[in-house]
Amino acid sequence: MGLSIYLYMSICVLFSKDLIEFYFFFFFQDGRADVVANDAGDRVTPAVVAYTENEEVVGLAAKQSRIRNISNTVMKVKQILGRSSDDPQAQKYITESKCLVIEKNGKLRYEIDTGEETKFVNPEDVARLIFSKMKETAHSVLGSDANDVVITVPFDFGEKQKNALGEAARAAGFNVLRLIHEPSAALLAYGIGQDCPTGKSNILVFKLGGTSLSVSVMEVNSGIYRVLSTNTDDNIGGTHFTETLAQYLASEFQRSFKHDVRGNARAMMKLMNSADIAKHSLSTLGSANCFLDSLYEGQDFDCNVSRARFELLCSPLFNKCIEAIRELLEQSGFTADDINKVVLCGGSSRIPRLQQLIKDLFPNVELLNSVPPDEVIPIGAAIEAGILTGKENLLVKESLKIECSAKDILVKGVDESGAKSFTVLFPSGTPLPARRQHTLQAPGSISSVCLELYESEGKNSAKEEDKFAQVVLQDLDKKENGLRDILAVLTMKRDGSLHVTCTDQETGKCEAITIEVAS
Repeated sequence: MGLSIYLYMSICVLFSKDLIEFYFFFFFQDGRADVVANDAGDRVTPAVVAYTENEEVVGLAAKQSRIRNISNTVMKVKQILGRSSDDPQAQKYITESKCLVIEKNGKLRYEIDTGEETKFVNPEDVARLIFSKMKETAHSVLGSDANDVVITVPFDFGEKQKNALGEAARAAGFNVLRLIHEPSAALLAYGIGQDCPTGKSNILVFKLGGTSLSVSVMEVNSGIYRVLSTNTDDNIGGTHFTETLAQYLASEFQRSFKHDVRGNARAMMKLMNSADIAKHSLSTLGSANCFLDSLYEGQDFDCNVSRARFELLCSPLFNKCIEAIRELLEQSGFTADDINKVVLCGGSSRIPRLQQLIKDLFPNVELLNSVPPDEVIPIGAAIEAGILTGKENLLVKESLKIECSAKDILVKGVDESGAKSFTVLFPSGTPLPARRQHTLQAPGSISSVCLELYESEGKNSAKEEDKFAQVVLQDLDKKENGLRDILAVLTMKRDGSLHVTCTDQETGKCEAITIEVAS
């Protein structure tokens, strides 16, 4: 799910077929849509809702609590929204959902049991909470006038699903301007048919999201979009690549420690989280490290995965993606030479091997991937909002002020030779809010660890007098051998305040401070 905000106080919402994320956008003077981070400093916020005894949690905190609260955590609500119990899509979702779904009074409900009480929640109420979170963020950035929305939906979304989604948005206080299909938004993001509205062309839109693959052939004629053919496969998506890697990690753990964790839900959830991070890293790096404290029966797990290994493991999935394109071309009566451009969207289409296979299939066709694939559709939604309000070509009379950090923010460490070293976490000019993570390694033999933070106007160096804060973890249990990992999470907000949390990854012991920093 995605949220796009631009300067004229209209909001554009991406409700992806695949779930789970929403984005924030502004239109600047040149009419370009750009991502603005949420209050936690993230460009993407998970559309996940977790229910506890006292509150309803939306976003990253809900996603992170899945391991200990999975039965009360709702994900992928789109797949059940506006559907009845006899719908095949709903039946598949009910089978796979970790949060129990039942039929009550003729309608599907989530059964939430927090210990204090059992309650039954409508999917529409879950969607409303997510929209409310979007609205809260929009208002914190633009003020209370930011209420108009454009929502993108999958091409195969039925009228009942569209109506349920629109009602959820309106219940959250939004004014829904229009719902548009994802392939159309993808074309808008690249200005296809808009910059040069004359002529006719065929565009293939390839979207590999979290839980499904969708391929569409679009005809663009004098600036008008028409879907000629589409092929959707709900049995392949980014999650399947993650699961494949997680299964490999489980087999490596079994090979090393003679324990099979595939039947342990908690251990597999940890492996899925680690595999997901590694998968994203392998889109830009040649290898990724997967390290998990106490994966099973107190045993730590450390494994390096190369991109070549990942590509070999996922070869059957790549083949399915390419076969879906071939099937679409065949059913639409096209050949590869009939396609003028290919647009990539969906986070999983970042995978380099997949991009290369698509290039090989269309050797003479322009492959459009200059826009981050997971941002293509929400950018198109933002552009559609500009078109609807007639402001996409107006110059901004008043500039939008984006707060930035004035100095480098560094953390001090020690390199392999024992010399002091500094790592820049927030370079000067970083748009705020922003969030960073840093892992500090310390000998297991010591009982306290200190994280020191510095300000500097120079790169990668600082003086002692530049230190402005420190966080100390004390009374740590000593380890005879090895290192301990301390995870530091730093969040710098728009007002310049810096919140720092340090957590011992093994014991969970945590210290946090908030500091005022010049911005």
